Amino acid sequence: MSAAAQARRPEARAGARRAPRAGARAGKLAAGAAAGAVRVFLVLAALFWLMPTLGLLISSFLSPTDLNKGGWWQALSAPARLTADNYERLLANDTITHALLSTAAIAVPATLLVVALGSLAGYAFAWLEFPGRDWLFLVVVGLLVVPVQVALIPVSELFGAIGLFETTAGVVLFHTAFGLPFAVFLLRNFFAEIPRELLEAARLDGAGELRLFTRVVLPLGGPAIASLGIFQFLWVWNDMLVALVFADSANPPITVALQQQVRQFGNNIDVLAPGAFLSMIVPLVVFFAFQRQFVTGVMAGAVK
Repeated sequence: MSAAAQARRPEARAGARRAPRAGARAGKLAAGAAAGAVRVFLVLAALFWLMPTLGLLISSFLSPTDLNKGGWWQALSAPARLTADNYERLLANDTITHALLSTAAIAVPATLLVVALGSLAGYAFAWLEFPGRDWLFLVVVGLLVVPVQVALIPVSELFGAIGLFETTAGVVLFHTAFGLPFAVFLLRNFFAEIPRELLEAARLDGAGELRLFTRVVLPLGGPAIASLGIFQFLWVWNDMLVALVFADSANPPITVALQQQVRQFGNNIDVLAPGAFLSMIVPLVVFFAFQRQFVTGVMAGAVK
């Protein structure tokens, strides 16, 4: 082999090593560009999704006169038009403030009852042996497909006969009854994934069923229970059909109260906009407060 060929061999090897490195850099740049494009798309999608919320928020700080002159976007160029007078009028409106309290009096008990009863029933279906367990669970699953509208008339007659029609307790019981099938189905499947060895070890240590449920099952099922609580609270808080039928017409929840404002005052935007935003912000606060538990519960259910 000539001296020139020997001199070219190290250069060829160096060039061969540089080629994969250049390809790797190009691949990283392409992956980074793709990831950046995905992020930009997600940001734009989020802004587009939040646009109605932003419009409602700005509208709640505009006077009816300014809203009649143009859309909410005029405040972006003239922020001096924003005012808190609408919220002052809202707080002075006894119908809206009482409606918020009435909605909380319905949503909180209905959520707590569904979580408590659903947890107990889910544990029983998952780990307790009793006659007809599987068939009873199939009945619970079958109740998931029963629409709310089917039960409005018969339940109205039942509540009227026992004195629960147009009462807060009647609305709470209705939401609890229709929330339990999904709660039992969700929590039973989640509790069933708990390792049997862990429960047997606790039983060997002398733990009874109640202690086993409170000290072992509930802590492990925290994410699923948090997800269920968020779903139930959002459903009850935003419900209008059940509240319109069963709630007290003299002290309605916020959804019915806002609907009555539309029917009574027509274009009463100075009350409707801040009232609708307050009605929406409460579920958002609850969701973001338990966001980590919600995501954990959803991802755990997806993996299992």
